[in-house]
Amino acid sequence: MGEDYIRDRIEAKYEQMVERRRHFHQYPELSFQEEKTSAAVAFLLREQGLEVRTGVGGHGVIGVLEGGRPGRTVALRSDMDGLPIQDQKNCAYRSQVEGVMHACGHDAHMATLLGAAEILAEMREEIPGRIVFLFQHAEEQVPGGAAPMIEAGALDGVDAVYGAHLWTPLPYGVVGLREGALMAAADSFEIRVTGKGGHGGLPHEATDAVTIASHLVVNLQSIVSRQLDPLESGVISVGHIQGGGAFNVIADRCTLVGTVRTFDADIRKKIQRRIGEVAEATCHMFGAQCDYEYGWGYPTLVNDPTEVRRVAEVARHKLKDVDVREVAPVMAGEDFAYYLQHRPGAFFFVGAGNREKGFVHPHHHPYFDLDERAMKISAELLIQSALAYLTAEKESETISP
Repeated sequence: MGEDYIRDRIEAKYEQMVERRRHFHQYPELSFQEEKTSAAVAFLLREQGLEVRTGVGGHGVIGVLEGGRPGRTVALRSDMDGLPIQDQKNCAYRSQVEGVMHACGHDAHMATLLGAAEILAEMREEIPGRIVFLFQHAEEQVPGGAAPMIEAGALDGVDAVYGAHLWTPLPYGVVGLREGALMAAADSFEIRVTGKGGHGGLPHEATDAVTIASHLVVNLQSIVSRQLDPLESGVISVGHIQGGGAFNVIADRCTLVGTVRTFDADIRKKIQRRIGEVAEATCHMFGAQCDYEYGWGYPTLVNDPTEVRRVAEVARHKLKDVDVREVAPVMAGEDFAYYLQHRPGAFFFVGAGNREKGFVHPHHHPYFDLDERAMKISAELLIQSALAYLTAEKESETISP
């Protein structure tokens, strides 16, 4: 069964993939709460005769397809969770769950990988080796679902792992890949400033926590702009600041919460240390107290060069009308990074944006939607990449750039 067969089967299943994606979109579940979603996925995998494990590291689901001949094992992964965002789209498949929506494409990832699993199940007798389908919970919320799934044995016996992300910043028809670091380490921090409250008209009798926090927001930016090599990457963003309660009262407390994004481990540690030092010094300058906590999030996602070249070769030579591009690193985080710390593999973007159809909103936006045709490209690329890995003659083969 060759490329035309696989493409024809994807085309035949496309309407079903769309239907499933829209069902998942209407009934999203938050991270660590994916009970109905995982049950539906497990049911559909069992229908294809796969060996299925549920409750893997939480609500994770694993389906195992045994090929008709012995060989290596490759894993394909989809995430499953939604986000705490109100869906503001006006469409038939708008989220029916108040305050929750699939705003990052995980609904389409599930529909894509389910379609791929069904097609590969039809081909099982010709497959040399095993294919493991990882349906992962809680990608959106640290500590995430990847690490506990790995601890529960998700990668046992697996030789390589691939993952695809439908990505609206890229237009439909584009596949984006990068060797090495693709997505950033994603950490968080919280700084609590404690001053002295007072009357708004008598600032000299108080220690204004809001004013101190305002200085602190500005001072934190100097860590990246003035304390890092300009050729090195780092981001510090304060996403939430809260203090005070009345217009005429000087606040005694103010809290700042933010995120840090880096690619280099040393820079990551340096920023973590300097945030604490800058916070302490700023608060001390104004006579206030400081309490600082740093949350280590997902590590940098680092692709294996050989596997990226394998996927790129598949995209160029086995898929039709696909524009393969090397993309710049992205400061978003992804816990697929944990899989790549344990096994060689590749994580890649499949373009799902389309200006003419209005699919222009970024991920995590209340109007987020995507060009569903991207599921066909993603399914074909996952299937062909898995088969290319399993049918490779030598594990140490060199894939041409």
